[in-house]
Amino acid sequence: MNKKAKRRLVVTGGIVAIAMLVIVAIAGSGGAASSLTVGDLLTGDYAGKKVQVTGSVVDGSIETDGTAVRFDITPEEGDGSESVRVVYEGALPATFGSGVVAICTGTVENPPMLRCTEMVTKCPSKYESAEGSLTVKGLIDQADTMMFEDTKVCGYIQGEVNDASADYRFVIESQGATLKVVYDGGLDEQVSDGVAVVLSGHLDSDGIFVATEQPAIDSSISK
Repeated sequence: MNKKAKRRLVVTGGIVAIAMLVIVAIAGSGGAASSLTVGDLLTGDYAGKKVQVTGSVVDGSIETDGTAVRFDITPEEGDGSESVRVVYEGALPATFGSGVVAICTGTVENPPMLRCTEMVTKCPSKYESAEGSLTVKGLIDQADTMMFEDTKVCGYIQGEVNDASADYRFVIESQGATLKVVYDGGLDEQVSDGVAVVLSGHLDSDGIFVATEQPAIDSSISK
């Protein structure tokens, strides 16, 4: 091998080595998130670390602050005595809400708090028949006597399904009448425009239906 070929080989080898170092550095800087429990975070030993924590969203803990949403998560099988604060900026999935299991990835800050950059939620499906429930028109026609009374109402979701921080979650329609629905819990991923649902809850004084359970999908009918 002549000197020119040797020089070329050395240069090529150097470039390859530098490229490999850059790749390793980039991979190391990103770093895979460590999977931790809520209890792990509460020890205060993980400040500045990228972690992934799974927990149930604590009822009544959801707050909005500009584009940020703050909420607490607690272990799925725990007694609720342990919880950690999560701050998330981004589009909330429709399935997000109180009681939903949230898988949160982000950076730990002190005091123990998770600055979440990625969130995935999971919520069990629920199906139920509309039999025995009122239509929207039937409920509105009896509004004076049905206000704050526990009842069931059925209808088709009309239009967009909002996240849990919105003024109302969605609108349902049946027999030509519409009703705004408030619900801060999680929704099945199939709850969307045109889907038939059965809601448990009560009619509020402002004419909005306050759902107290996850909307059930009426799988027996379709629009």
